Amino acid sequence: MPKYNSNFELSVADMELIESALLKTKADLTTQPDRMADGLACADETLRKIHDLLGRLHNQKVFYRPRRGAYIGG
Repeated sequence: MPKYNSNFELSVADMELIESALLKTKADLTTQPDRMADGLACADETLRKIHDLLGRLHNQKVFYRPRRGAYIGG
């Protein structure tokens, strides 16, 4: 039985490419005018998964971290 690799070596550029691809796919799914009723549930589930993954990617970003001392926001 194969096991999953838990060590990934992705660069920041790789993560940006993944994020932009997910955003493009999300935009395409939300702007389809001819979504059928039976495919609507599948598309909604896919949109939920994409939205959740984009949120997890966003939460892993470090926007500002001081080199020394604690950051005190204001």
